[in-house]
Amino acid sequence: MIRVTLAVRTLAFTAALLLAGCGGNEEKPLAAAQPITDGDSCHVCGMLISELPGPKGQAYLNRDDAVRKFCSTADLFAFLLQPENESRLSHAWVHDVAVTPWGQPADDAFILASDAWYVAGHTQRGAMGHTLASFKERHHAEVFRDTHGGEVLAFGDIDLELLTELARADASMQHNGGMPGQGDAHGH
Repeated sequence: MIRVTLAVRTLAFTAALLLAGCGGNEEKPLAAAQPITDGDSCHVCGMLISELPGPKGQAYLNRDDAVRKFCSTADLFAFLLQPENESRLSHAWVHDVAVTPWGQPADDAFILASDAWYVAGHTQRGAMGHTLASFKERHHAEVFRDTHGGEVLAFGDIDLELLTELARADASMQHNGGMPGQGDAHGH
């Protein structure tokens, strides 16, 4: 009886060690933002990304190592907020406009989209019109807002209704011939 109990305990202990070593609970590290290359096109609109001004975006969905690249933060959010994508988002990247030129954001300026601050309704133009200006630090977003107008928002504040309002305002400005200027190279 003692041998059977000891054997059962040894087997249970070995099984517990094997299960603990499987790593099933370990989280996969976040995939890094990828460089924007000359041939990259926007996952939403198909435009060549490198030819357009303003902050760009990238997204990774769960169980998928493929990066989806976007010509603007507005297109990134239009994609992320679709019901079929909302629940599958692993993580997304956006440019920190405070440390990179607005006209041609640098690949080393990507930050996690979920941690960024955004300015919506400002006067800077991005890919195909309005885009959300993205910043790592809230105070940089506030300085941008004070210079270019708009409203400072967190990641969770951005929804499809906001994107629709911004697109309508942009279309109205274009229809009336009133496109604001580009500002300086850093968007300030």
